[in-house]
Amino acid sequence: MLDHWHEFYLLLGTAAAALIALLFVAVSIGVGIVSGGRSSNTRVYMSPVVLHFTAVLVAACVALVPSHTRISLGVIIAAGSLGAGIYSVMIVNRVFKNPSIDFADRLSYGVTPLIAYAVGVVAAILFFVGSSRAAFVFAAALILLLVVNIRNAWDLMLFFAEQHRSSRDGSPTP
Repeated sequence: MLDHWHEFYLLLGTAAAALIALLFVAVSIGVGIVSGGRSSNTRVYMSPVVLHFTAVLVAACVALVPSHTRISLGVIIAAGSLGAGIYSVMIVNRVFKNPSIDFADRLSYGVTPLIAYAVGVVAAILFFVGSSRAAFVFAAALILLLVVNIRNAWDLMLFFAEQHRSSRDGSPTP
């Protein structure tokens, strides 16, 4: 079904894997910044980014399996999108309860990934019914998820850099 999309999913999966690796490297370099006192905030922001990059990687791997039928592909995409979507609802709840989070972060960490997973469910339904638009909708969901999490990873790295600068200068950290 996705034979013509092979290079797209290969590139998408490679990008997601590389970004996961870079995120781990960044966190290991800044390990002092991710301390016990900040672990709750780290989970709210870092864990979803890792999960979303991993979801893109897994979806790309699933799309590259040549033996899928439209039904098996639809079921797998639906299950993954629903599971990650439920997790995203929990993140939306955490993000919107925190009054110190600005609108851009609420949109990027909370709402946009949830929209991407909802689009993934739509793509799953389209695969299931055999629509010719299914591959395009699935690609759109994954690109949205990848792009918003590049933004989120960048936001995290800027936050870590600021925390590092503040701790080095003796300034209070938020």
